[in-house]
Amino acid sequence: MIDASINKNIEHIKLKLKTVPETPGVYQYLDATGKVIYVGKARNLQRRVSSYFNRYDDHSSKIKMLVRNIHDLRITVVASEVDALLLENNLIKQYQPRYNSLLKDDKSYPWLCITDEDYPQLLFTRDRSRLRGQFFGPYPNQRILRELQDIIRKLFCYRSCHKKLRWDAEHQVVVGGDRPCMNHQIGLCKAPCVGKESHEEYLETFSRIRKILRGDFGEIVETMKTEMFDLADQLRFEEAEVLRRKIRLLEEYQAKSTIVGTNVRDVDVFSILSDDRYAYVNMMRIKNGSIIYSFSTEIKKQLDESDQEILATIVPALHEQTESTAREAVVPFLIDDIPDDYLHLTVPTRGDRLQLLDLSRRNVTAFQIQSRHQRQLVNPEESEQELSRSIRVLQKELHLSRPPVNIECFDNSNIQGAFPVAAMVRFTDGKPNRKEYRKFNIKTVEGPDDYASMAEVIFRRYKRLVDEGTPLPDLLIVDGGAGQMEVARQVICDELKIDLPIAGLAKDDRHRTRELLCYDASWQIGTVGLKPTDPVFHLLEQIQNEVHRFAITFHRDKRSKGTFRTQLTDIPGIGEKTARDLLLRFGSVKEVKLQTLDDLAKAIGPAKAQLVFDHFNQD
Repeated sequence: MIDASINKNIEHIKLKLKTVPETPGVYQYLDATGKVIYVGKARNLQRRVSSYFNRYDDHSSKIKMLVRNIHDLRITVVASEVDALLLENNLIKQYQPRYNSLLKDDKSYPWLCITDEDYPQLLFTRDRSRLRGQFFGPYPNQRILRELQDIIRKLFCYRSCHKKLRWDAEHQVVVGGDRPCMNHQIGLCKAPCVGKESHEEYLETFSRIRKILRGDFGEIVETMKTEMFDLADQLRFEEAEVLRRKIRLLEEYQAKSTIVGTNVRDVDVFSILSDDRYAYVNMMRIKNGSIIYSFSTEIKKQLDESDQEILATIVPALHEQTESTAREAVVPFLIDDIPDDYLHLTVPTRGDRLQLLDLSRRNVTAFQIQSRHQRQLVNPEESEQELSRSIRVLQKELHLSRPPVNIECFDNSNIQGAFPVAAMVRFTDGKPNRKEYRKFNIKTVEGPDDYASMAEVIFRRYKRLVDEGTPLPDLLIVDGGAGQMEVARQVICDELKIDLPIAGLAKDDRHRTRELLCYDASWQIGTVGLKPTDPVFHLLEQIQNEVHRFAITFHRDKRSKGTFRTQLTDIPGIGEKTARDLLLRFGSVKEVKLQTLDDLAKAIGPAKAQLVFDHFNQD
């Protein structure tokens, strides 16, 4: 238990802790002014609340700061974990506590509202407090919402005027209408204001609109088809044709939005990415295999919460905010604090739900990149601070004597030994220093030998820097695994005998950055424990992508300019295209030399095959 040197009011808190029950509930921490600074829920209040004060040294710096500022606490006992979940969500929205991770104000996102009136309207809004009615959303952007609104307008006629209409049920008349407006003249409204459309018919129209907004396309299409056939049987072909066009429009929209089988009927999908300061969450609403909407949000971390802790709070909040009817949620991992009675969680391993989770992950990844870019534009100082932190973390993880302000990274590029080139990029203070980029033509290596090519360019680069007396970079990174690193070590340490830290960036089978490798004190290669969500990992990923892009661009330029030249192009009558075909077929000049005349003829034809064969087999 902490003492007064950490929290001056600890004696008062100790007395309260003795009365905290071992039941589900919600706890609130208050500061010296009586303001709520944190709200949490627990299955066992006694165990959870006491843990803040009993294991102080085990907590992160942010939780320690919270504990130092707790002046008092309040406890609310509830009947079940579901009640605790809902109460916590309501209290967080009410108090907006300083140390809770909070959703952004939902006023910034667009919604569709079916107004609570005798003759409802379908309205667009960003502020739900301005309207009374049933809300659908939030939608990811205004364009998608307007597209949906336009489709509904083409399917149904409803009023968009400002008349205050009221239905007098006793006298069966509409009150507040005078004469039809222009929308009636152009076919966008059936003029319920003057009784040209009954109150029941108008409400039935909005019943169908609600179903579309919820994603229930199938029932509406079947109903409209039945009406179309009835009209055709009555020989009312023009009206039937109007319905046929509406059915086609609805089916086209449904087909465009359907991404999985309709067996996935009513599901929410959540995914999350996070770094040391922010978490990014995507939620997708799925109805009958269609995406009703996709919603992403950024959450600023307050207490170094884990992804599981963040989703435990955000999933119920979004579920309530979007008025979701789903009883199942697809998530990347199980969340202990969300009871199954409230929402059934599924962690998919295959099938349609895994496909949906992958799509949600792609959405949240794109949103994370977009959010970071926007912060860099709006607040360059914050971006600079993040880069500075990443450089310090890299220094610590690689055990460097000084911060790696200047980082150089190498990559090779060739097609089975043809057009061999290499490239080097330099990052200074975490940003590309394009004036220091370098290109290398491979001069001494025959065939596809990445190790020898890497050794050549590293030797040429740093031999020149040493001879010129130019300062060396703070860190050398090779785009490759342990083999490439060992080649670089032999050149740097054994041949050039210079002091230059070496690291490697390994990729997975999809050519994405997987891990950072480094040498330990005994020159053994080990893996640096970086999470893919760490900012320093994103910096390394950017470096690797940039050197790969630069090498590939140089390689393409070299091919397009016809600068390719090998022993094959020295043969009279053999041009670059023939030489390229031979190298792509056999892999190297050495292998070409070993081929029979028939093998060569199959690759480039008998005439040119004879030239090559004679060249390499003459006495």
